[in-house]
Amino acid sequence: MGMADLVPGVSGGTMAFILGIYEKLLAAIRSFDAKWIKACITLDVKAAIQRPHFNFILPLLAGLLLAVWFFTHVIPLPELIRDYPEHVYGLFFGLILASIYVLIQELKGFNTGDAVTLVIGTLGGLIIVNLVPVETPDAAWFIFLSGAIAICAMILPGVSGSFLLLLLKKYSTIIMAVGELNLSILIPFILGAITGLASFSRLLGYLLEQFYQRTLLVIKGVLLASLWILWPYQSRQYEVVAGKQKLIGSTPELPGWSTDSLPFVAGLILLGLVLVLVIHHMANKKVN
Repeated sequence: MGMADLVPGVSGGTMAFILGIYEKLLAAIRSFDAKWIKACITLDVKAAIQRPHFNFILPLLAGLLLAVWFFTHVIPLPELIRDYPEHVYGLFFGLILASIYVLIQELKGFNTGDAVTLVIGTLGGLIIVNLVPVETPDAAWFIFLSGAIAICAMILPGVSGSFLLLLLKKYSTIIMAVGELNLSILIPFILGAITGLASFSRLLGYLLEQFYQRTLLVIKGVLLASLWILWPYQSRQYEVVAGKQKLIGSTPELPGWSTDSLPFVAGLILLGLVLVLVIHHMANKKVN
């Protein structure tokens, strides 16, 4: 998940779904509820420690932080994306393609209503990934809204939170606020992120419990749409933000048969496919 958050157009939620921990992730987020807040206020240390799913959250956070450090210092993934975009995106294209196949196996039948739901999810995803940056206000209420939207995207498979911040023209605002410790921006953004995380995780959890197949189809549609920007061969548009290039637009292209990178990229797509299928097989074997 940490590695995925470093790749433009890929979200940690996508990797959580691929790895089969998505519902556990939502449950862990929801464990920080009103009862936990009450325990903290009343200084009920035992309940405050035991109620959240720390046995899941702490190893996950450790893995996230370790991956972010490893893929920025040991193997600089952002530099690899810049120098070898076809190769990096080829691997992730294979991962997402295989995850869609895995999701198909989770479906119980497929009727006309399911087809409509899938189309709606795909069209919605395509609209999001093809949006262009727009001018937006710098008022506290919109910073709050931006935080809520960004964090919701990060836990929704197929959508990148940083990508949406770029579209909202708030990525540089937040990055600069972090560097300058500008609390007038950071406080509403953090409050928006907390609100969005708490509400959206509960909404997704409810939808998966009550409308599992339809929710799964919407997620699969969004993942299908994400293949549009993950296709290795693209005409990509970047915007320089805080001295770094950030992806803001992408148009797929077909590679020529004489393209030197084609065999290697095809091999990485295949590797991504195999990795997901092996992980899925191991997860099923463990459950059974």
